[in-house]
Amino acid sequence: MARPPSRKPPGLTQDPHAPREPRENRLETAIGHEVRTLRKKLGVAMSDLAAATGISPGMLSKIENGNISPSLSTLQALARGLGAPLTALFRRYDEPRGAMHVKAGEGVDVERRGTRAGHQYTLLGHADGAAAGVVVEPYLITLTTDSDVFPAFQHEGMEFIHMLEGELGYRHGDTLYDMAPGDSLYFEADAPHGPEVLVRLPARYLSIICYPQPTAAR
Repeated sequence: MARPPSRKPPGLTQDPHAPREPRENRLETAIGHEVRTLRKKLGVAMSDLAAATGISPGMLSKIENGNISPSLSTLQALARGLGAPLTALFRRYDEPRGAMHVKAGEGVDVERRGTRAGHQYTLLGHADGAAAGVVVEPYLITLTTDSDVFPAFQHEGMEFIHMLEGELGYRHGDTLYDMAPGDSLYFEADAPHGPEVLVRLPARYLSIICYPQPTAAR
């Protein structure tokens, strides 16, 4: 029997299986590729772009072939001549992406602001989210008979929790959710939330917090 086609939940627009444009790991090649692509898309001859930007045809040819590292002023002139933002010229450059592998038992126990007595937070990883504009903090939270109940955590961003062991009543706003192994809860974290009823201990759950990348103070 044929399986029905899968449906994407409302609001999800990204397709993780969609083909991506090829990336370059050499900056000069990436810039040259993008300049040539934009120029051809506009239907502009190399000589015309050279005249419009004040860059010699020979220099422009070297840039498009990735044989030279153009100065910032040259890149600005090219961006204006192509009618594109300066950042578009770096679009194909593939900077190294970071990843962190944390083996079982090697997470770091931390004390977050607002941590209550008996709430053990184990940070499972950290990566610089500057490129994506967000920070993601994955925690393994353990509650025992020594743990306080506290349904009034509040912070910016979104939070996702997934129960691994035990049972508890988890409050978000005005609603109390019965959480058992395998259950998940995803919510806006600026509403009061947290474990209010400890039903079966010990209880362990994953907590993944996502919030905007802080901007540097000016």
